Amino acid sequence: MSVVTLDAMGTLVELLDPAPSLVVALRALGVEADERQAAAALREEIAFYRRHHDTAGDHVSLALLRMRCAAVLGEGLVRAGVDVGALEPERLRDALLAALRFRPYPEVAGALCALRSAGHRLVVVSNWDVSLHDMLRDSGLDELVDGAISSAEARAAKPDARIFERALELVGGRGEGGLHAGDSLAHDVAGARAAGLRPVLVVRGGPRPPVPDGVAVVGSLAELEALAA
Repeated sequence: MSVVTLDAMGTLVELLDPAPSLVVALRALGVEADERQAAAALREEIAFYRRHHDTAGDHVSLALLRMRCAAVLGEGLVRAGVDVGALEPERLRDALLAALRFRPYPEVAGALCALRSAGHRLVVVSNWDVSLHDMLRDSGLDELVDGAISSAEARAAKPDARIFERALELVGGRGEGGLHAGDSLAHDVAGARAAGLRPVLVVRGGPRPPVPDGVAVVGSLAELEALAA
Protein backbone atom coordinates (compact mmCIF):
# COMPACT_ATOMS: atom_id res chain seq x y z
CA MET A 1 0.00 0.00 0.00
CA SER A 2 1.29 3.45 -0.87
CA VAL A 3 -0.01 6.76 0.37
CA VAL A 4 -0.77 9.81 -1.74
CA THR A 5 -1.20 13.04 0.19
CA LEU A 6 -2.85 16.02 -1.42
CA ASP A 7 -3.01 19.73 -0.79
CA ALA A 8 -6.50 21.27 -0.85
CA MET A 9 -6.60 24.85 -2.16
CA GLY A 10 -5.26 25.12 -5.69
CA THR A 11 -4.87 21.35 -5.91
CA LEU A 12 -8.25 19.80 -5.14
CA VAL A 13 -10.48 22.87 -5.02
CA GLU A 14 -10.66 26.50 -6.05
CA LEU A 15 -12.33 29.38 -4.23
CA LEU A 16 -15.06 30.89 -6.35
CA ASP A 17 -14.89 34.69 -6.52
CA PRO A 18 -16.53 35.64 -3.20
CA ALA A 19 -17.10 39.34 -3.96
CA PRO A 20 -20.33 38.98 -5.99
CA SER A 21 -21.82 36.61 -3.42
CA LEU A 22 -20.88 38.95 -0.58
CA VAL A 23 -22.60 41.85 -2.33
CA VAL A 24 -25.79 39.77 -2.59
CA ALA A 25 -25.58 38.61 1.03
CA LEU A 26 -25.02 42.16 2.29
CA ARG A 27 -27.89 43.52 0.20
CA ALA A 28 -30.20 40.98 1.84
CA LEU A 29 -29.19 42.57 5.16
CA GLY A 30 -29.90 46.09 3.91
CA VAL A 31 -26.25 47.00 3.28
CA GLU A 32 -25.31 48.31 -0.16
CA ALA A 33 -21.81 47.59 -1.48
CA ASP A 34 -20.38 47.14 -4.94
CA GLU A 35 -18.01 44.35 -5.99
CA ARG A 36 -14.96 46.61 -5.80
CA GLN A 37 -15.71 47.48 -2.18
CA ALA A 38 -16.50 43.88 -1.31
CA ALA A 39 -13.28 42.65 -2.93
CA ALA A 40 -11.18 45.20 -1.03
CA ALA A 41 -12.69 44.14 2.31
CA LEU A 42 -12.33 40.46 1.47
CA ARG A 43 -8.62 40.90 0.74
CA GLU A 44 -8.17 42.19 4.28
CA GLU A 45 -10.22 39.35 5.75
CA ILE A 46 -8.40 36.65 3.77
CA ALA A 47 -5.01 38.04 4.78
CA PHE A 48 -6.10 38.00 8.43
CA TYR A 49 -7.47 34.47 8.11
CA ARG A 50 -4.23 33.16 6.63
CA ARG A 51 -2.29 34.55 9.58
CA HIS A 52 -4.63 33.05 12.15
CA HIS A 53 -6.27 29.89 10.77
CA ASP A 54 -4.06 27.65 12.87
CA THR A 55 -5.74 28.99 16.02
CA ALA A 56 -8.93 27.13 15.07
CA GLY A 57 -8.25 23.48 15.84
CA ASP A 58 -11.71 22.74 17.25
CA HIS A 59 -15.21 24.07 16.74
CA VAL A 60 -15.12 26.43 19.71
CA SER A 61 -11.97 28.16 18.52
CA LEU A 62 -13.31 28.07 14.95
CA ALA A 63 -16.38 30.03 16.04
CA LEU A 64 -14.13 32.61 17.69
CA LEU A 65 -11.94 32.90 14.60
CA ARG A 66 -14.96 33.40 12.36
CA MET A 67 -16.19 36.26 14.52
CA ARG A 68 -12.75 37.87 14.39
CA CYS A 69 -12.70 37.48 10.61
CA ALA A 70 -16.16 39.06 10.39
CA ALA A 71 -14.91 42.02 12.42
CA VAL A 72 -11.96 42.46 10.05
CA LEU A 73 -14.34 42.26 7.09
CA GLY A 74 -16.59 44.91 8.63
CA GLU A 75 -13.67 47.24 9.21
CA GLY A 76 -12.55 46.68 5.63
CA LEU A 77 -16.00 47.50 4.30
CA VAL A 78 -16.05 50.74 6.26
CA ARG A 79 -12.62 51.66 4.90
CA ALA A 80 -13.93 50.93 1.41
CA GLY A 81 -16.77 53.41 1.95
CA VAL A 82 -19.61 51.05 2.84
CA ASP A 83 -22.16 52.08 5.47
CA VAL A 84 -22.63 48.93 7.52
CA GLY A 85 -24.82 50.77 10.02
CA ALA A 86 -25.67 48.76 13.11
CA LEU A 87 -25.25 45.41 11.43
CA GLU A 88 -24.91 42.69 14.06
CA PRO A 89 -21.54 40.87 14.04
CA GLU A 90 -23.29 37.51 13.70
CA ARG A 91 -25.09 38.61 10.55
CA LEU A 92 -21.86 39.88 9.05
CA ARG A 93 -20.25 36.53 9.87
CA ASP A 94 -23.09 34.70 8.16
CA ALA A 95 -22.74 36.93 5.08
CA LEU A 96 -19.02 36.16 4.96
CA LEU A 97 -19.55 32.41 5.24
CA ALA A 98 -22.24 32.53 2.56
CA ALA A 99 -19.76 34.18 0.19
CA LEU A 100 -17.05 31.54 0.61
CA ARG A 101 -17.72 28.69 -1.80
CA PHE A 102 -15.24 26.07 -2.97
CA ARG A 103 -15.45 23.98 -6.14
CA PRO A 104 -13.43 20.89 -7.05
CA TYR A 105 -11.45 21.13 -10.27
CA PRO A 106 -13.12 19.16 -13.08
CA GLU A 107 -10.77 16.17 -13.11
CA VAL A 108 -10.41 15.76 -9.35
CA ALA A 109 -13.19 13.26 -8.62
CA GLY A 110 -12.12 10.95 -11.44
CA ALA A 111 -8.46 11.21 -10.49
CA LEU A 112 -9.15 10.35 -6.83
CA CYS A 113 -11.30 7.37 -7.82
CA ALA A 114 -8.56 6.10 -10.15
CA LEU A 115 -5.91 6.41 -7.45
CA ARG A 116 -7.99 4.53 -4.92
CA SER A 117 -8.87 1.84 -7.45
CA ALA A 118 -5.13 1.38 -7.98
CA GLY A 119 -4.76 0.65 -4.26
CA HIS A 120 -3.46 3.98 -2.98
CA ARG A 121 -4.59 5.53 0.32
CA LEU A 122 -5.42 9.22 -0.02
CA VAL A 123 -5.05 11.87 2.68
CA VAL A 124 -5.66 15.60 2.34
CA VAL A 125 -2.95 17.69 4.03
CA SER A 126 -3.77 21.38 4.15
CA ASN A 127 -2.86 24.61 5.90
CA TRP A 128 -6.45 25.24 6.99
CA ASP A 129 -8.59 25.38 10.09
CA VAL A 130 -10.65 22.46 11.41
CA SER A 131 -13.44 23.26 8.90
CA LEU A 132 -11.32 21.55 6.24
CA HIS A 133 -13.50 18.49 6.86
CA ASP A 134 -16.69 20.48 6.31
CA MET A 135 -15.32 21.88 3.05
CA LEU A 136 -14.45 18.40 1.78
CA ARG A 137 -17.91 17.13 2.68
CA ASP A 138 -19.68 20.09 1.07
CA SER A 139 -17.53 19.66 -2.06
CA GLY A 140 -18.36 15.95 -2.27
CA LEU A 141 -14.74 14.93 -1.81
CA ASP A 142 -14.81 13.47 1.71
CA GLU A 143 -15.98 10.06 0.50
CA LEU A 144 -13.24 9.98 -2.16
CA VAL A 145 -10.35 10.19 0.31
CA ASP A 146 -9.30 8.11 3.30
CA GLY A 147 -8.57 10.97 5.65
CA ALA A 148 -7.71 14.63 6.08
CA ILE A 149 -5.65 16.70 8.48
CA SER A 150 -5.49 20.46 8.81
CA SER A 151 -2.55 22.44 10.11
CA ALA A 152 -4.76 23.69 12.95
CA GLU A 153 -5.44 20.13 14.10
CA ALA A 154 -1.86 18.97 13.60
CA ARG A 155 -0.45 22.06 15.35
CA ALA A 156 2.05 22.18 12.52
CA ALA A 157 1.78 23.82 9.11
CA LYS A 158 3.41 22.81 5.84
CA PRO A 159 6.33 22.68 5.19
CA ASP A 160 6.75 21.20 8.70
CA ALA A 161 7.14 17.45 8.33
CA ARG A 162 4.97 16.82 11.39
CA ILE A 163 1.71 17.49 9.54
CA PHE A 164 2.67 14.84 6.97
CA GLU A 165 3.55 12.42 9.75
CA ARG A 166 0.08 12.93 11.23
CA ALA A 167 -1.44 12.30 7.80
CA LEU A 168 0.44 9.03 7.41
CA GLU A 169 -0.66 7.94 10.88
CA LEU A 170 -4.30 8.35 9.84
CA VAL A 171 -3.99 5.53 7.32
CA GLY A 172 -1.21 3.50 8.91
CA GLY A 173 1.15 4.34 6.06
CA ARG A 174 4.82 5.22 5.68
CA GLY A 175 6.57 7.93 3.73
CA GLU A 176 8.62 5.51 1.66
CA GLY A 177 7.04 5.05 -1.73
CA GLY A 178 4.42 7.73 -1.15
CA LEU A 179 4.02 11.06 -2.86
CA HIS A 180 2.53 14.45 -2.11
CA ALA A 181 0.88 16.73 -4.67
CA GLY A 182 0.40 20.43 -4.11
CA ASP A 183 0.67 23.79 -5.82
CA SER A 184 3.29 25.48 -3.61
CA LEU A 185 7.05 25.07 -3.88
CA ALA A 186 7.54 26.58 -0.43
CA HIS A 187 4.85 24.59 1.38
CA ASP A 188 4.17 21.43 -0.60
CA VAL A 189 7.43 20.56 -2.31
CA ALA A 190 9.59 21.51 0.66
CA GLY A 191 7.23 19.79 3.09
CA ALA A 192 7.07 16.59 1.07
CA ARG A 193 10.84 16.40 0.91
CA ALA A 194 11.12 16.96 4.65
CA ALA A 195 8.69 14.09 5.24
CA GLY A 196 10.35 11.67 2.83
CA LEU A 197 7.55 11.82 0.25
CA ARG A 198 8.06 12.30 -3.47
CA PRO A 199 6.98 15.85 -4.30
CA VAL A 200 4.69 16.63 -7.23
CA LEU A 201 4.09 20.29 -8.06
CA VAL A 202 0.64 21.07 -9.47
CA VAL A 203 0.69 23.98 -11.93
CA ARG A 204 -2.76 24.76 -13.29
CA GLY A 205 -2.19 26.96 -16.34
CA GLY A 206 0.58 29.44 -16.94
CA PRO A 207 4.28 28.73 -17.37
CA ARG A 208 5.84 25.94 -15.36
CA PRO A 209 8.41 27.31 -12.91
CA PRO A 210 11.89 25.89 -12.51
CA VAL A 211 11.86 23.14 -9.92
CA PRO A 212 14.54 21.25 -7.99
CA ASP A 213 15.78 17.94 -9.36
CA GLY A 214 13.47 15.05 -8.61
CA VAL A 215 10.29 17.16 -8.52
CA ALA A 216 7.62 16.17 -11.02
CA VAL A 217 5.32 18.85 -12.42
CA VAL A 218 1.73 18.17 -13.52
CA GLY A 219 -1.01 20.36 -14.91
CA SER A 220 -3.83 18.15 -13.65
CA LEU A 221 -4.40 15.50 -11.03
CA ALA A 222 -5.28 13.12 -13.83
CA GLU A 223 -1.51 12.72 -14.29
CA LEU A 224 -0.96 11.47 -10.74
CA GLU A 225 -1.94 7.84 -11.28
CA ALA A 226 0.99 7.23 -13.59
CA LEU A 227 3.41 8.89 -11.16
CA ALA A 228 2.09 6.95 -8.17
CA ALA A 229 2.37 3.56 -9.90
